[in-house]
Amino acid sequence: MTKERLIESAEKLMQPGNQAAIHFEETHAVIAAELNNRMRGRPDVERLIGPDNIQMMENNSRNLCRFLASLFRHYEPNVLVETALWAVRTYRGHGFTIAYWPANLDTLAEILEERCDDQIYNELYPFINWLIIHIPLFIEIDDEINSVESQAVR
Repeated sequence: MTKERLIESAEKLMQPGNQAAIHFEETHAVIAAELNNRMRGRPDVERLIGPDNIQMMENNSRNLCRFLASLFRHYEPNVLVETALWAVRTYRGHGFTIAYWPANLDTLAEILEERCDDQIYNELYPFINWLIIHIPLFIEIDDEINSVESQAVR
């Protein structure tokens, strides 16, 4: 799948309603802190993120929640795709494994389910689910980019 097809897929997501967007915006810092707490507590956290990357993981969680708060208010499918691709590329370059993203996003989904009423959760979760479903494609695109760049260097 190409980046253009990812964008077409992302265009099918419905921007959350104002109430859901405001709720997430107002609680995103608390959600990020809980996400960090749960991820730090995982026995496999070092395997997921590599050694000495706790601070980077915590920054990623805060940035992810800030990004989602902005995205939920002003949804742009191409921004979602480009940012997801950038995050995968950047964090993989620092030793984060492919297994990190489903672990992180599944944990985020659990927190949202616990902290949001059903209506809000049902408006926000499709974005998290979309990211989870498309992780293999983000990895595939990143691998293709790395392959092209490696060949260009030779």
